[in-house]
Amino acid sequence: MNGSESRRSEREEELEREIQRLQQENERLRQQLERLRQQLEKALRAAKRQAAPHSRGEPKQNPQAPGRKAGAAYGRQACRSVPRQVHEARDVPLPKSCSHCGGPVEFQRTAQQFQEEIVRRTLVRRFDIAIGQCRDCHRHVQGRHELQTSDALGAAAVQLGPEALTLAALMNKQMGLSLGHTTQVLQQGFGLQVSRGGICRALARVAARAGPSYQGLLVAARQSLVNHLDETGWRVGARLQWLHVAVAEQVTVYAILPGRGWEQLAYIVGADYEGFLGHDGWAAYYGFPGENVYHQSCLAHPLRRCRELAQVLSPTAARFPLAVQDLLQRALALRDRYGQQEVSRHGLAVATGRLQVEMDGLLQKPYRCPANVRLAKHLRHEQPWLFTFLHCPGLDATNNAAERALRPFVIARKVWGGNRTWKGAQTQHILGSILRTCWQQRQDPFPRIVALLRSPTPLILDIARTSRSP
Repeated sequence: MNGSESRRSEREEELEREIQRLQQENERLRQQLERLRQQLEKALRAAKRQAAPHSRGEPKQNPQAPGRKAGAAYGRQACRSVPRQVHEARDVPLPKSCSHCGGPVEFQRTAQQFQEEIVRRTLVRRFDIAIGQCRDCHRHVQGRHELQTSDALGAAAVQLGPEALTLAALMNKQMGLSLGHTTQVLQQGFGLQVSRGGICRALARVAARAGPSYQGLLVAARQSLVNHLDETGWRVGARLQWLHVAVAEQVTVYAILPGRGWEQLAYIVGADYEGFLGHDGWAAYYGFPGENVYHQSCLAHPLRRCRELAQVLSPTAARFPLAVQDLLQRALALRDRYGQQEVSRHGLAVATGRLQVEMDGLLQKPYRCPANVRLAKHLRHEQPWLFTFLHCPGLDATNNAAERALRPFVIARKVWGGNRTWKGAQTQHILGSILRTCWQQRQDPFPRIVALLRSPTPLILDIARTSRSP
């Protein structure tokens, strides 16, 4: 074999090795593509499934048996407490003979059983209103009872009572029942005949009465030191609009607006807001001017993004999202250790500085994978506000408060789609804010809305009187 043939043989062997390497790489990419295709199909199926937000994935192999456990694992024993008030008492005499053998029965003692029942009865209240005329100005004058909710007469003389309206507001705006289901509950549960349109107009009147209280909630949110913000899509007249929420320590404010920019956010918390804003990193949240506005970018979003990338990227490319995930989890663990007084304030500051330096090092490296490039670009944008919760202990590191506040509206959106008119949208966010704030402050909304409807003059509820100013 001469030299030229030897070189040609070596070249052929080199080409064969390259072909073999490319075939192996091709097989690896084919397997990765198949894995991603299956995951995409699974995600698309889950998005189309009606119960997707409530799906828990695959069930456990050996789940625990439902119900109470036997023995020491039974848990806390409890039963319904004895009612404080008894409205009626019924005597239950002994039977004349034993039901088993027919023998005579001897009296020994008396035991008590209590039953709490709902009475299906609609109360019709008639007001005989005295009507007169002023002798000086000759204007119409009529009396008003403390139980009345309106002075309307004539065609509007037959009205729903304040407690019925309050119950309808709770079912529709807090529990997410549609207007049709709300009317069914009122009819089947209480024998109260009412149409969907009648309930809709009545709830609009309730929202009008609650308007001053809603403005008070807006003032309270603008004066709060910390606000968590979020938004989601909402339909008004079958067109896409946006439902915004601001969750402060004491109040929650909703607003359905035609956009998701800075102008809509400024309507809720004020254009000159000063304080801390927790959010998911949407660019509009950074539009607030001034040096006294501080942000906390939600850590749950990049953590979820890193976990998802680590599942679909190659082992080499997954090193970056796994490193970011580990760093953010160590930041949360540091927060917990400081809360348990295992770390001093100086130690917290030192450890926070080291985490920031480590994040700087991760983001300064060049990345070739497009997914990693996008992740690094996002983290560079959010980098100044990732660890605000470590500089200000007590600040929430995630935006879970705002996301939980949106959840009832998201469920209602799946049930009945949204609002048909902007007046209905206004009713939705006013009553939703009142009811959510009552829940947040652990206050009963029922007597408050009833008092609101019975007040002859505009009334601001006590839940709205919370602010930093005296």
